[in-house]
Amino acid sequence: MINQYETVFIINPVLSETQMKETVSKFRVFISDNGGEIIHEENWGLKKLAYPIQRKKTGFYFLIEFKSEGELINKLEIQYLREEKIMRFLTFRMDKHAIKYSEKKRRLALEKQTEDKKES
Repeated sequence: MINQYETVFIINPVLSETQMKETVSKFRVFISDNGGEIIHEENWGLKKLAYPIQRKKTGFYFLIEFKSEGELINKLEIQYLREEKIMRFLTFRMDKHAIKYSEKKRRLALEKQTEDKKES
């Protein structure tokens, strides 16, 4: 059964911008190659961590929202664990309320973006 998932991962802050983009691209391709359909992604940028992880106080946060079969999640999380550049990750299945909220948030952001372009 195909469900909608959201995964957030934190990438090591000592990486260059290019290395960070390569890491994100690797997981994007992994999801697509294993039958997942990417719906939305967001780069939250460099953020301060609530507590140190691997003696780092900041990390690059990235979110990917996708649809896939449930067995992809285990494979994806194994890939996260194998990748040294990933400090933490969280993947969860979105219920109908989370999906509606996410769609509404994206729609409002798009409307705001088009309003800003019209005013410019």
